[in-house]
Amino acid sequence: MTRPRREQISISDTPYYHIVSRCVRRSFLCGTDSSTGKSYEHRRSWIENRIRLLSSIFGMEIWAYAVMSNHLHIVVKLRPSPVNALTQKDVAQRWSCLFKGTLLFQQWLKGDRLDQAQSHAVSDEIEKYRGRLNDLGWFMKCLNEPIARQANKEDGCTGHFWQARYKSQALLTEEAILSAMA
Repeated sequence: MTRPRREQISISDTPYYHIVSRCVRRSFLCGTDSSTGKSYEHRRSWIENRIRLLSSIFGMEIWAYAVMSNHLHIVVKLRPSPVNALTQKDVAQRWSCLFKGTLLFQQWLKGDRLDQAQSHAVSDEIEKYRGRLNDLGWFMKCLNEPIARQANKEDGCTGHFWQARYKSQALLTEEAILSAMA
């Protein structure tokens, strides 16, 4: 029986993980489709730019990545300490680079005056976002979802672009880390 991802990711065991996301319906992530001759190489920059953006927002270091014709590999080091040390304002600014948040959150971010109950609600919301900035699942959602939307739009189709969810493998030894990066 498979285990939920939250039980598979244990920073106390190791902060290093090898992630794999694979495309469906013979979709091309990048490279050239030999049957049609169409090049999808420009999609590589979509992924590279998105990884760069997300690694500056989330509590994760990208140690290596490879974008293949129909899947991608990422070796990531989870780093919750820097995100946990951020002020609420810093967390809010990072989160707002990706999502709007609630109307109350937006008002707080603009500097509008809030009553005590509203301030408490925003504080709780920001702590939820702090947790998400340390969450590998949210990192992968923020990577895969926009890429899928762009690729589906370009391909003129709808539906799943990625095959199931991403796969993650804990890298428990230095040899495992080096092997995943080879």
